[in-house]
Amino acid sequence: MINNPLSVIVVIGAGSIGQAIARRVSAGKHILLADLHKENSDAAAKVLSDAGFKVSTATVDVSSRESVHALVETATAVGPVTGLIHAAGVSPSQASPATIFKVDLYGTALVLEEFGTVIENGGSGIVIASQSGHRLPSLTPEEDKALATTPTEELLLLPILHSEAADSSLYAYQISKRGNSLRVKAEAVRWGKRGARINTISPGIIITPLANEELSGPRGDGYRRMLEISPAGRAGTPDEVGVVGALLMGQDGAFITGSDFLMDGGVTSAYWYGELAPQSK
Repeated sequence: MINNPLSVIVVIGAGSIGQAIARRVSAGKHILLADLHKENSDAAAKVLSDAGFKVSTATVDVSSRESVHALVETATAVGPVTGLIHAAGVSPSQASPATIFKVDLYGTALVLEEFGTVIENGGSGIVIASQSGHRLPSLTPEEDKALATTPTEELLLLPILHSEAADSSLYAYQISKRGNSLRVKAEAVRWGKRGARINTISPGIIITPLANEELSGPRGDGYRRMLEISPAGRAGTPDEVGVVGALLMGQDGAFITGSDFLMDGGVTSAYWYGELAPQSK
């Protein structure tokens, strides 16, 4: 009997959201769980293995082409890559603008480029962006196109990333997450030529260990007010993001690609049209 290799779901970022999506789409498949920190991927792998999933781990630095390419080679050595869940990143409270641009913006473009060369026909991917990208004012069509299509190795040279506003970690995060959704829209064209799909999910505040740190940190009061005033009146859970991820990566979402799904309990609605709106509007 010939044992065909299991298809591979690559999860980059061993946090709660990536795991929640993986649990819904990886039955009967091999999960390759990659993180910058080995202890994170090992801990997540144990949880998933104990739940019956076939899991292996790898270390990856998404800001390094060499590291991402090595992950691609590791994944394809295991089996055909049919899924990508990219959930790695840093928050405004964790990093400088330069690091945010390198990890969240450049790193995502790099992952999409590298895995877009090996994703199988019928495959699909998810990039985790953020509600923050939806609170950035509209960019010009030229800026949108530049974020979407500038060659990866030239991306960090864009003038929009070197404006006075880009000295703020929050602005850097917002522009990076806007860039993620734009990049996915453009990459959907290239992935489509391989018979594959790619989408973004832009979550709001989802209760994870990182979110709990943020809620108790210097921006905590603002985040709690955000939740209280939002139409949903609460934070989200990783499982709720997992449900949307499963839709987008499964056959029920076969007609969806190049799209961004905002799921923030209405925080963005309240920001633009409700009580969270800046007074100057």
